[in-house]
Formats: sequence, structure tokens, C-alpha cells
Amino acid sequence: MTIEEAENGRDDMLIDGPDRANSIPDGFNANYLKVYYGRLFPHVDIFKWMCYGNDGKHPACDKSYFGRREFSFTLDNDIYLRFQSFNSASELESSIREKCPFKIDIGPVYSVDPAKRHAYAQGGDNVFAPVERELVFDIDITDYDDVRYCCSGADVCLECWPLMTVAIKVIDTALRESAVVREIVNLISEFIDNGGLLDDFGFNHILWVYSGRRGVHCWVCDGKARRLTNEQRGAIADYFRVYKGNENSNKKVSLMGPLHPFLGRSYNEVLRAFFEGNLLSSQNILSTEERYEKILSMIPDESVTSELRGKWQGRSSNSKEDINVHRWGQLKHMLQSGKHKVQGLHRCVEEIVFTFTYPRLDMEVSKHMNHLLKAPFCVHPKTGRVCIPIDPENCEEFDPTTVPTLSELLQELNTGGIGADADDDDIHFSCNIDTNAMLLIAEWDKTSLGKSVRFFRSSFLQPLLKSCKEEMETSYNAKLQQTKNNLSW
Repeated sequence: MTIEEAENGRDDMLIDGPDRANSIPDGFNANYLKVYYGRLFPHVDIFKWMCYGNDGKHPACDKSYFGRREFSFTLDNDIYLRFQSFNSASELESSIREKCPFKIDIGPVYSVDPAKRHAYAQGGDNVFAPVERELVFDIDITDYDDVRYCCSGADVCLECWPLMTVAIKVIDTALRESAVVREIVNLISEFIDNGGLLDDFGFNHILWVYSGRRGVHCWVCDGKARRLTNEQRGAIADYFRVYKGNENSNKKVSLMGPLHPFLGRSYNEVLRAFFEGNLLSSQNILSTEERYEKILSMIPDESVTSELRGKWQGRSSNSKEDINVHRWGQLKHMLQSGKHKVQGLHRCVEEIVFTFTYPRLDMEVSKHMNHLLKAPFCVHPKTGRVCIPIDPENCEEFDPTTVPTLSELLQELNTGGIGADADDDDIHFSCNIDTNAMLLIAEWDKTSLGKSVRFFRSSFLQPLLKSCKEEMETSYNAKLQQTKNNLSW
């Protein structure tokens, strides 16, 4: 493949050999995307996921299910195509390859085909409404700009990215814990009224995805999560909400009364160790007057702040210990000594840690069923990086600076790949999909994208589809039994 062929976007491009290893310039453009969508994007995997087993032959399958899902395409020059819908994997793939969207967003499943919504509206009945949608969370590192000093805005580095790692650990653990879900059930009476919508177990099918630039997305895909109402989604989002301040607030976290068990576990198992062992020094939180004044403004006792200020102003630590660690030790000792009786003082250490480390959710994304969220395996146009899944069990190993870029993937294709081979599970899974998907193994598995697709399949998609099949079978048998009981009556 020559430079001209790559830039003309031939998705059937030939490979010239290793002598052209540097033939793919860095960058992002529609022609590169055409090759990516033609040879690497896992169209069928996205289709299988969005079907939730309804593409099978079981009599309980809802053949209209996938066709009622909204897809949204953002084309070059910010041209938006909302309410796209498709009836098959081939239709989805053909449209993506033809339109070559710079971004693909996924919306809810509607009561009717979203592409035909106007026809239903003319009938006078308000039948067009979202009926299912994954419970989603969006965490953007720009929302942490007041507590990170290495970067700001869309910039991110290995010093501040661990804030995203902590967010994944805290939220993922809570979503999977039955105790947390039971408490949410108790807080929201609608769950009980709907027949115990969440019962007494946590969620199992959770997908974390790198946004491609500055954050992470979470998809909770259990059937009971997809059927939550807007009110129930809002209650769950509020349950996780601790950070409630704005740029004009000195104190953005207030912990009243005994620390909630969920917050206590988060603090003791994740947040405190991360703050004291990582963030405190990496962000130099107490190294300058401007920065430590921000901390002192969170303490409601002027005598304490004056004493600490006196220790720190114009002085450097005589200890070989990091100045941030040294000053934090002084602050903790003073607040936890018990000498000062101002109400709320004993919570200040925890409140400071929560302010700097606790996950900051985009609440509106989680609260509404019709909110769009970027599809996995899209390519971010600003960075050229692929939105790959993140393993929550090993999220501390995720490095956003090593995520494959569009140009790197094309270069790997051009040089014959990285030598990876698909394992038996991948081949078996693909054979169960269709012949085209099986052929695609020879493409994406030759590149650094292969590891991410294999993880998506083995750790998320296969267990999800197995669960969907079991749920469908159980529901179908229950309805058959109910019918038999009615007839016998």
C-alpha cells in the first residue's frame, strides 16, 4: 500500500511489505476511517450486543428489537444524523462504511422504529418513546480541573489519569455489590412497586470504555438495568453523588453524620490510599501557598487554619520527606487530635480526600434514557485513538498514551500485522456469527486492536449473551406455564 492508497481510503488496500513501514502518516481523516470501518471495526459484535439475543431463533425473540434502537452519526463538518435505525448487521455495516461517520453514538430502544417516528406522530398518538436503555455513566477528567495541576481542559497525562482509574474502581465495585443495590432498592419505592426490579443482587454485565481522549464511559447492560425508568436512573445517579460544589464553592463535599457504608468502603479501600500515596505528591497539592490555601479554605476553624498557615508560610520542610506529605501529616494531626471542638472538624480530612478523588459523574447522562453515548471502538477525531474497552479488574494497568491510533493500526495492516493469532474461542464465537465475521479475524487480530476485541468478546459479550438467552428462556417458560394455568382454570 502506498501513501496515496491510504489517503484515498481504499478499504481493500494491498500490503506492499515491511519496506513501507513508515508509509502511513499520523493523523485522522475520512479516508483513514474508510479503511478502518472496512477492515477493522467490529460491526457484527456491536450488532450482537445491541440485539441482546433477539436475533436468534427462539420463539421469545423480539425480531423488531434491534430495528427500534437509535444510532446517531456525526459526519465530517459536524453534520448530525439522528434516529438512524437498521434491521440487520449487514445494514448497520453498509451504512457505516458508506457514511464513514466521525462518531457513532448509541441511543435507546424506542417503542417504534425511530426512523419512522414522524409517521407515527401523524397518527395523533404519542407512541414514540424510549422503552429501554443501558444505565450509563460518563466521567470526564475536565471536571477535575480544580484538583489537578499537571493538565487542564482536554489535556491528560499519566499524572492525572489515575483519577479515572479510581473512578472505575469505586463505581464498578458499587454496581456489582448486592448490598449497594439492595440499599438503592430500599431508597426507591418504585423498584418494589414494579415487582422488585433489582431484587437483591448486583449488576453483572458492565462495560467500561475509554472515551478516546479524556475520560471513561460505563455501560450497565443487565436486563433490569436497561428497563429502569428515568426516575429510577436519577435516583441511582444521586446515590453516587457526593461532589456537589461549583467553581465558586470553597467546600464542595459535606459529609454529615456517620459515614455511609458505601462511602466508608470507598474511602478505606481506595480513596485514602490513592490520595496519600499518589495524588498528594504527583499533583503537589500542598507545595505552594495558592494550593494549600485551597485546602485551608475547607477547614471551618480559623484557629486551625491560622496555625497551619503559620507553619507553612515562607518555610520549607527540614525533613527529607516530600513537602506535600509532611504538610498533610501536620494537617491530619491537628484535625484529628481532638483539641479543637468546632462542629464538623473531625470530618475535614475525609472531606478533603473526597473532594480530590471521588468520582465526578455527568449526572444528566445517567438520568435520561434518551441520552446518546459514544459507541465502543469509535475513533476520537482529536486524538485518533480508538475507544477501547477497559478491564475494571486491571484498570490501573490501562495507559491512555498507548491506546492504538488510527494511523498505527493502518501501519500494522500495511506491514503484515503484529503476529497475533486468534484463539479457539474467538474462532468458535465468530463461526456462530457469520462467515464475514470469521474472515475479519484475519484483519483486526493482526493489529494491536485484536487484544481489545478479544477482551470485549470473552469478558463482556459472551457472558452477556449467555445471560440473555437464559433470561429469555425463563421468561418464555413462565408465560407458557401461566397460559396452561389459565386454560386449566
